[in-house]
Amino acid sequence: MGIRCVVLDFDGTFTDVAAEGAPFVHHFKRHLGEVLGRDEATVEAAWREEEAAVLAGAHAFGWDIGGRTVAPATADPYLLSNCVARQLMSRYGVMPEQAQRDETLQGLYREAYKLTGTAFKPEAKEVLEALLATGLPVWVVTNAHTDLVDAKLDRLAPKGRERLKVKGDARKYLIQPPATVDARFSSVPETLAFAQELLPRPVYLRRGLYYEALSSIWERTGTGPESTLVAGDIYELDLALPAVLGAHVQLVARDNALPYELKAMELLGPRGGSDRSLRAILPRLQG
Repeated sequence: MGIRCVVLDFDGTFTDVAAEGAPFVHHFKRHLGEVLGRDEATVEAAWREEEAAVLAGAHAFGWDIGGRTVAPATADPYLLSNCVARQLMSRYGVMPEQAQRDETLQGLYREAYKLTGTAFKPEAKEVLEALLATGLPVWVVTNAHTDLVDAKLDRLAPKGRERLKVKGDARKYLIQPPATVDARFSSVPETLAFAQELLPRPVYLRRGLYYEALSSIWERTGTGPESTLVAGDIYELDLALPAVLGAHVQLVARDNALPYELKAMELLGPRGGSDRSLRAILPRLQG
C-alpha cells in the first residue's frame, strides 16, 4: 500500500532547535530561579554543573513524567532544560511531589516557548512545498501550541500553506489511555525493550493523547497507519507509537541521535528510514 497521508513533527524536525531554543532556555532559567528561590548567579552555576552531568550520562537521564522516562534528555534544549530543572529541584528540595513538579515545569515550558525564535532548516520550505504539491494530506502534530506553530509556518509561507494542517498540544509524552480505547490501541504493548548496551530502560508506547491525535487524522483523511508516513527527530516521542501501529516512519536524525534510535529504524526494515536531511522524506512517499 502506498503512502496516502503524511504526519510531521515540528520542533527539531523542520526547525533548528539550537537556534530557536536559546531565548527559551534564557527565559526558562530565569523563571526557574524564582521557583527555586535562588538568585541568578547561583542558578547559573548550578545549572552548568547539572547540565554537564546530564550530558555525560545520556542513558541515566531523560524526561521524567510520573516516574517514567518518556524521552531522552539530550534530544533538544527543551528536554535538556526540563531534565536539568528536575535535578535542581531535587538538589534544593523544591516540590518533591511529582505531580506538582510536572505541572510547574509544564507551565514554565509553555511560557518560555512563546519566546522561541523562528529558525527553519535550510531545506524546510522546499520539502514542505514538495510534500504539499503531491496533493496528499499533510499534517503537523506537535507538543507546542497550535497558534504558535501556525504563526511560524505563516512566516515561512510555503506554497500550498493553506493545506498544511497543524494539530498542537499533542502531549506525546503522556503515558495514559486515550479517552476511548479501541482494538487498535489495545494491541499496543506497554513497552519496547532494546539490548541493555543500547538502552538500559524501557520505551513506553501507550501514549494515548498522541494516539487520539493520529486517530483523528486517519478518520478525517480516510487513511490508516499502514498508509501513513510519520517523520520526526525523536524516536520515542514521534515515531515509536506510529511504528508499532504499522506506520512508515522517518527519523530526521539529529547530530546527537542515540544508537538505539538508529537501531530502531534499522529493525523496521523498509518501513523505517533515517537521514539528517529533510529531503530524505520525499523518496519515502513511494514506500
